[in-house]
Parts: sequence; C-alpha cells; structure tokens
Amino acid sequence: MLGLDYSLVIEATDQPDFFGFYSPDLEGFTGIGHSVEDCIYQARCGMREHVALLKEMGLPIPAKKLNPQIVIQNDVRLQARHVMPVMA
Repeated sequence: MLGLDYSLVIEATDQPDFFGFYSPDLEGFTGIGHSVEDCIYQARCGMREHVALLKEMGLPIPAKKLNPQIVIQNDVRLQARHVMPVMA
C-alpha cells in the first residue's frame, strides 16, 4: 500500500538530492524532499495535515482516490529549458 489518499507527482531537479512534489488531486499541496522516498514520507503526513487545514478553514475537501498513483518525472520547467529550437 502506498499509504496516500491522493495521487502524488514527484519532480526531479538538476540537483541530485533535491526533489519537488505536489498532488494534482489536492489543490495547494506541495513540498520538497531530498529523495523520492523522502518525498513520499513527507507527503503521507503532509496530505493529512493539508486536509485537516482545509477542514478547519471550512474549505471543500476532495474525495479520496481509490487508486492513487505516484508519478516520478523531470521538472517540467527543466524540460522546457533543454528543448532545442526548431529551425525553419
């Protein structure tokens, strides 16, 4: 079991020990970690805290996902910098 109620996207950066993460299912939830495992660990606790804060503020809480997924990818901002321009 992943131990997550929502999907998680982990993005690698150009630093080998720095990763960003966010949940596409849980608006406003983001974080950083020093490894993929660290991101997952922080997301487990962080998602619960984020949902508790939403509840406390009277904001809508998204339904838990039956099959949350973890996606690991390069930071999309880094991908855009490494794309070679096409000459016409």
